[in-house]
Amino acid sequence: MSRYVMVIDTRRCVGCMDCVVACQTENNVPEGYHRDWITEEVRGAYPNPRLELRSERCNHCANPPCVTCCPTGASHVRQTGGVVLVTHHQCIGCKGCIAACPYDARFIHPDGYVDKCTFCIHRVEQGLKPACVSVCPTFCMHFGDIEDPQSDVSQLLHARAHHALLPEAGCRPHVFYLT
Repeated sequence: MSRYVMVIDTRRCVGCMDCVVACQTENNVPEGYHRDWITEEVRGAYPNPRLELRSERCNHCANPPCVTCCPTGASHVRQTGGVVLVTHHQCIGCKGCIAACPYDARFIHPDGYVDKCTFCIHRVEQGLKPACVSVCPTFCMHFGDIEDPQSDVSQLLHARAHHALLPEAGCRPHVFYLT
């Protein structure tokens, strides 16, 4: 069984926001909304602080609280790849999943349903990379199957120190940041 993950090299990210624009364009995200964003965080302390730039989004968790709290089943985990998705026509816009997500990765679309990153699964099914990964000018973003030990993502996670956001939330996120 496959398990898709994203690996982002924080040493290479320059915060250009090409990933954000590519996502908005590819997924017809309405103006003023976003499925991904850039975060700046200072890690470390004087005399060796380091600015970490991160492209953030839904973490497509292995233990997603947004799915377990959804009263209609609109939020679900796709069997192939383990991607967390929302079936728009089943969503009643109750916002329970928004409150449950510790990553603040969901929003109410102007049409009344919850929207979020899908890892561009429609592109992945065609053998393409997610839009954000395909446009990154510094090649800091990687996408693939963590269950395949030969995949780029598996190799990177094996070779480099990395972290995920809010591991203490117990969601088991599948977006990793190389440090």
